[in-house]
Amino acid sequence: MELTVVMPCLNEAETVETCIRKALACMAEHGIDGEVVIADNGSTDGSQQIARDAGARVVHIDAKGYGNALMGGIRAARGRFVIMGDADDSYDFTALLPFVEELRAGADLVMGNRFRGGISPGAMPPLHRYLGNPVLSFVGRLFFPSKIRDFHCGLRGFRRESILTLGLQTGGMEFASEMVVKATLQGLDVREVPTTLSPDGRTRPPHLRSWRDGWRHLRFLLLYSPRWLFVIPGAVLMILGLVAGTALTFGPVYIGKLAFDVDTLVGASAILVIGFQAVLFGLFTKVYAAEEGFLPESPRIKQLVDVVTLERGLIAGGLLAVAGLGGLVASLAHWQVRNFGALIPAESLRLVVPSATALIMSFQTIFAALFISILGIRRTKETPADVAASAAEEAAEAVQRESTSA
Repeated sequence: MELTVVMPCLNEAETVETCIRKALACMAEHGIDGEVVIADNGSTDGSQQIARDAGARVVHIDAKGYGNALMGGIRAARGRFVIMGDADDSYDFTALLPFVEELRAGADLVMGNRFRGGISPGAMPPLHRYLGNPVLSFVGRLFFPSKIRDFHCGLRGFRRESILTLGLQTGGMEFASEMVVKATLQGLDVREVPTTLSPDGRTRPPHLRSWRDGWRHLRFLLLYSPRWLFVIPGAVLMILGLVAGTALTFGPVYIGKLAFDVDTLVGASAILVIGFQAVLFGLFTKVYAAEEGFLPESPRIKQLVDVVTLERGLIAGGLLAVAGLGGLVASLAHWQVRNFGALIPAESLRLVVPSATALIMSFQTIFAALFISILGIRRTKETPADVAASAAEEAAEAVQRESTSA
């Protein structure tokens, strides 16, 4: 079978029959060997029987959520290609041929683009059309090397095997983002074709919740991009803190009538430490995600981990500690000059703050080197088949030993 059209369904009795008949008619018109699968997520309005009567195959998905329903339908699909779309009659299931043609031409994932194909009046709320979708799609293109202009179009086609190998895990609306992100990171052939969006045919409110689901999409994009979540903000903070701290260590800085002194030096020190911690968290995340298979391995991160060995990390942390202790010794000498009495903050803090900052960063460096070394420890991952094979081999060896001894 060439094509399976998968539609997630939760109480879509008003529109599911129309969607099924359109999809079947499109496949019949273009000679496509295919089927329609309704991934039912617990409908209570009779959608299941309506779908069967219309010619679809219904599979029951117990786990709630848009992503869970779709993954259940994809796993149950018999077609080599899968096209997914909502069962609310907002997408045109009579226009599936462009998706199939791109898949036949070698694409792994074919996204619909509603902004290129056309959005009918009333089909998309202004908040989604002018803010939500454009902003989230821009963030997706910024964080990941993707050219997709409509990250969240619900009508898309793909090779079933290619998508199953991605290990998609999200169960909610962010499933749409996860598919595009992981396909892009794995280097799959992702293309885009124009599609249209019409007002849905339901009288009940949609399942989508604008702010909640928008946040879930944004959260997913951030969590899958440690560079933008940790490294870039951390690097910016480190540069600001280092530049300001270095300038203020030698004396106050005047910009017009504004005077920046030791109070600002303390703030610069805090910014430097926070930025350094953020960069370390980015490195931890990249190493952990690559080891666990959440993200593909990064050659640059691998080279960095190879260079920043435990021993080198300990040496770098030790040097920072020596510098910090040296500064604290100098501050004690300064205090001795004052006969261990009251100090002038404008003088003493220029010694104490950089020294304390160096000490803090020295321990951060040492702990980071230890933690990265722990993350880098390889462990054997046995599958159930491996365990079964090992058990069979051990049993066979035991029988052989018993027969030999007998």
